[in-house]
Amino acid sequence: MDLLTKYISLLSISALKFLFGPLMGFSTGLSMIETIIITILGMMLTVVSLTYAGTPARKKLMEWMNRGKKKKLFTKRNRLIVKIWQEYGMKGVAFFTPILFGPPIGMLIALSFGEKKERIITYMFFSAVFWSVVMNVAIYYFGEYMGWVQDTQSVSLK
Repeated sequence: MDLLTKYISLLSISALKFLFGPLMGFSTGLSMIETIIITILGMMLTVVSLTYAGTPARKKLMEWMNRGKKKKLFTKRNRLIVKIWQEYGMKGVAFFTPILFGPPIGMLIALSFGEKKERIITYMFFSAVFWSVVMNVAIYYFGEYMGWVQDTQSVSLK
């Protein structure tokens, strides 16, 4: 895999499911600094683009995500989201977005509760920086002690 392909792949996976970004960066042999920066950029690409895409684009995304499903109002996930919002507000949603929801869902949650765009972007940025550093340090420094991370790296290098 050439370097540009690694960067684009990492950016794409981080934009959709942040949690997999550090694992992918580690397994493709990128440095920790490269992985941190690209993982943050991936999440923020989704947050900024969907925040400013406007209501029609957000409605289309929600329709696509709920295609073919009966929409239940009181699911465990919805209760969790409301609980996080009531107890912690925007800070809580931003904090839990990378590990629980993923950037598209976290951003839609914040917008659905009527949060201002600037606050969404600010809090999501700080959350992306925090979680990217924490997860990358854990994987790059302690990954050798977790056998599955080591196995992932050896498989991708073959």
